[in-house]
Amino acid sequence: MLELLLTTYVFCYHFQLDDPLIQLVEDYKWINFFDFDWRLGIDGLSIGPILLTGFITTLATLAAWPVTRDSRLFHFLMLAMYSGQIGSFSSQDLLLFFIMWELELIPVYLLLSMRFRFSLTGVLGIGLYGSNEPIFNFETSANQSYPVALEIIFYIGFFVAFAVKSPIIPLHTWLPDTHGEAHYSTCMLLAGILLKMGAYGLVRINMELLPHAHSIFSPWLVIVGTMQIIYAASTSSGQRNLKKRIAYSSVSHMGFIIIGIGSITTDTGLNGAILQIISHGFLGAALFFLAGTSYDRIRLVYLDEMGGIAIPMPKIFTMFSIFSMASLALPGMSGFVSELIVFFGIITSQKYLLMPKILITFVMAIGMILTPIYSLSMSRQMFYGYKLFNAPNSYFFDSGPRELFVLISIFLPVIGIGIYPDFVLSLSVDKVEAILSNFFYR
Repeated sequence: MLELLLTTYVFCYHFQLDDPLIQLVEDYKWINFFDFDWRLGIDGLSIGPILLTGFITTLATLAAWPVTRDSRLFHFLMLAMYSGQIGSFSSQDLLLFFIMWELELIPVYLLLSMRFRFSLTGVLGIGLYGSNEPIFNFETSANQSYPVALEIIFYIGFFVAFAVKSPIIPLHTWLPDTHGEAHYSTCMLLAGILLKMGAYGLVRINMELLPHAHSIFSPWLVIVGTMQIIYAASTSSGQRNLKKRIAYSSVSHMGFIIIGIGSITTDTGLNGAILQIISHGFLGAALFFLAGTSYDRIRLVYLDEMGGIAIPMPKIFTMFSIFSMASLALPGMSGFVSELIVFFGIITSQKYLLMPKILITFVMAIGMILTPIYSLSMSRQMFYGYKLFNAPNSYFFDSGPRELFVLISIFLPVIGIGIYPDFVLSLSVDKVEAILSNFFYR
């Protein structure tokens, strides 16, 4: 909590919104033998995920209050993961980014029993190319020119690494099982932050450092993102497990981020992707928290075994309905405005012809139609009917002050972004213009 307040103070009083350059820089010599620097900094691309990480981690720590088994180790791992995430978002050195990424995976492995792999070969390849000494500085690497064939090789390697984390189909299969087994406080971190690290890596490295290759692969990103929206939304409707249904909805919403990253030549699409990263960070964390608190009370995870809990638990029913509506892009909430901006981004992109844009927009609209189907069906199976309400000896406690505090804390930025999205967009608009300038001037 103290670190979140300190981060907010630094953002409010020391971060200049109209400056696209790196701010709050820490640059120290670390390992002289390798010419390796400890280089940290914040720009418009990283400030949003950093604030989101501090916010969600604080609420996830509060959500983990009921954990009694090895609680000290559990909270230590959560804070260790938090350190790695902040380090990854604020790293301005390729090798330091790799180290922070890998350090973050150690507590993730212990908390989630999962593992990811990052391409050290790609980091070393970019750092060593065209120089007698390794150069891992992001700013220097962004101005470095590579042969197109070499960029493509680097791009594919980094893309596979980030696609597993995002996740992007067909590398998404670990996510539903992980959500189904992990504690809901860990699921909050997974859906709210960890998935966004993959999208952040795509923008920070694949898009900013490798613009020629990204220009080549961006149509495929749009196609994959469109397929992901439809596939994950269709698959979500068939899931009996509540957490797996929400997990597939997360995969579907990540498709909008991929499309926004792929709709280059316009800042609208990339701004929409960044806004969707923040928006879904809040919504995913809230839905998994609600799923977990519901399980704590009814001890059921399969939707076809639930029913009628709206009557004994009206507060949970109300909050679940609100966040479900936000997830299906109800106007006035963050999900609507972020997906709408991604729509405008792909429509106004000059890279694609008119007919492909119409086809992509049409398929995206189908995905948005499928979202209310699985979302409202989930609410109907959980809260309506009389199955649990009429069960013998059935008495369930509604949300307490702790749960309401967590949910209201997430609800406020969701409604705030939906009403005034420029607050988040103003953080990244100058940095987005600087990134997109690489596609015209390099």
